[in-house]
Amino acid sequence: MKIIPLLLMPAFLINCAYATSIFNSDIENLIATLKAPTPVISDLKQLTDEIGARLTGTQANKKSVNWALKKFHEAGVTAKKESFTMPRAWSEKTISAKVFNGQINFSPRIVAMPFTKKTHYRGLSAKIVNLNKGSLADFEKMNIDDHLADKWLLIETDILDDERGISGLFQEYNNAVIIEEQALAVKATGIIYMSSRPKNLLYRHLPSSGVNNKLAIVVMERESALRTQRLLNSGESLKLTAKINILGEKPYQANNVVAEIKGDTYPDEIVLIGAHIDSFDLGTGALDNGANVSLVIDLARQITKLAIIPKRTIRFVLFNGEEQGMYGSWGYTQTHRDELDNHVLAATIDIGTGAITGFFINGREEIRATIDSVLHPDAELGSFSQIIDPVVGTDNYDFMMQGIANLVANQADANYASNYHAQSDTFEKVDQQQLKLNAAIMGATILGIANLDQIPWQRQTSEQVVKMVEKYNLEQAMKTFGLQQSWQENKRGIQH
Repeated sequence: MKIIPLLLMPAFLINCAYATSIFNSDIENLIATLKAPTPVISDLKQLTDEIGARLTGTQANKKSVNWALKKFHEAGVTAKKESFTMPRAWSEKTISAKVFNGQINFSPRIVAMPFTKKTHYRGLSAKIVNLNKGSLADFEKMNIDDHLADKWLLIETDILDDERGISGLFQEYNNAVIIEEQALAVKATGIIYMSSRPKNLLYRHLPSSGVNNKLAIVVMERESALRTQRLLNSGESLKLTAKINILGEKPYQANNVVAEIKGDTYPDEIVLIGAHIDSFDLGTGALDNGANVSLVIDLARQITKLAIIPKRTIRFVLFNGEEQGMYGSWGYTQTHRDELDNHVLAATIDIGTGAITGFFINGREEIRATIDSVLHPDAELGSFSQIIDPVVGTDNYDFMMQGIANLVANQADANYASNYHAQSDTFEKVDQQQLKLNAAIMGATILGIANLDQIPWQRQTSEQVVKMVEKYNLEQAMKTFGLQQSWQENKRGIQH
């Protein structure tokens, strides 16, 4: 390589070399800072131990929004609340169950799946039918002469542990689509899912019909559900009475938290990093998704503390309403519809504290090389590979359906699946060291993209989005999360 004395270099080359040096050192400094002690863990303790579960619409959720806003402001980051509409309020106030016949009587613990309606004060009573795994064949075999009408359908599940991991979790969601469609078709009273977690652990999933759920759906502690199944298989006739008291039904306003650090070269271009601040209400939402809320806040804090000025504006968004249908991120795309052409990238992180192994690039092959280049080759951070397949089920969805390049952090399963939406999702499950390493990875990625000289991709057209949906058969995944109808009716996503 030929060495050119600095004094003989043209001015624009000096400036370019200086700028490259500054931006590279910014990323190096940010990585080092995020790996060193920061308030990210103490923030997470506050969020999970002091505020706790953060179901959208509850006082705890509102408190978490104000807490996050204060954290951004204390870090010197411009931030505000932005409202959006949640279509239906839902929270479980009280619930109880009794399984009985003339000789047998016990009271298993149950929880209601979201958007299950309240029952009459005397409860909802019906005979229980053991429907095994609830496959199409099970329904066809058991529904001779309308045998399943007006019955509670007991559905057996496989244990979801960390060996089955996230693939096992998504299989649960996929199975539920068939089960819930068929239960409606046969006019069942409701569904009893055997908990897929042992040792009396309970959890909630969003039903496949989302806010439009018309069924009574409950999860029963596994051991009691197995007892019930054994009794039915031995010839006993059993009934279940479930008393479900629900708060809310009407639409209401909730808030996202939106913060940003302005770019100095292309300030109108936006690189977004987001995580959802809401959780379900059984645990304290540490893995899902408090850890990554704290990560996003700390990333903004440390960029500001280091006085890093990116080329493009970096926007930090804590979405609300994710667990009940990703309504906060949808609301964001509606509020900012006039800016969507300027959104260079939207990245989300939502799989606990498993090690980031790369990103889902969500059908956008043209961004792969850039993501490969900005992921920092730091041996401690790991090696990375990108996955082309689109993700449906978290806050990237509405950005993807608006044609905006988007990432979802791909993470090792770790202990995410076994604690997912469960009572056990609490602070001590968090891998604190890996959370800090994940923060460094996300920081390097976001700042690296914000500082690119040029962005080698554009927002997709409606035709390109439609082709992506068809290519990856996304409507099946949309169906799993109650999103297919709104896409087909052109109510959600780019106009097509």
